[in-house]
Amino acid sequence: MGNSYYTVKSKAAHEIIIQNSRFISQIKRVETETEAQNEISLINKEHWKANHNCYAYAIGENQHIQKASDDGEPSGTAGVPILEVLKKKHLRDVLVVVTRYFGGTKLGAGGLIRAYSKATSEGLKASGIVERKPMNIIQTTFEYTLLGQIENELRQSTYIIKNMAYAENVSIDVYVSQEETDDFIEWMTNLSNGKSHIHKTGWEYLEQDIDL
Repeated sequence: MGNSYYTVKSKAAHEIIIQNSRFISQIKRVETETEAQNEISLINKEHWKANHNCYAYAIGENQHIQKASDDGEPSGTAGVPILEVLKKKHLRDVLVVVTRYFGGTKLGAGGLIRAYSKATSEGLKASGIVERKPMNIIQTTFEYTLLGQIENELRQSTYIIKNMAYAENVSIDVYVSQEETDDFIEWMTNLSNGKSHIHKTGWEYLEQDIDL
């Protein structure tokens, strides 16, 4: 199983105006550097008339792949501020591209840093942030006579039902964290009076919205 981490929920675009300059942030979840670079190329083609298409991304466990580009802005005033927002929020597998259409007013180094940071933060709000938690999938199979009680208890608990299947018997798949797995199996065994078959079928990430 992997480790829990934060990332963006969905692809998003968000625009702000600062001193007549348009700052358009585009956010996307990426899992490889190649995917990030391909997306950057597409945005460069989409906004080829823009003055700057600055970007940063952080990919992989512990954000071990990081890259930032000022794309013609003064060194350290665009790409690095974007990356710093990602690092501060501990986000992983995220690409942010901030396109700037110059509005005629120079912002200075400090102004640019604030502008690109703000564009990034607001773009991330538009995208949404999720925590991806690795969860075991525990399947419990039992006779229909136990369905009402077991389903009712599960829905009143903190556990999340992934799927319910109805065949000769009922099977319920439940997301359970690694540290809760033994307790869940014991609880389910007692709930069914030992008249159920319980086993782990695999694991996957469960995404839950959070506010960073």
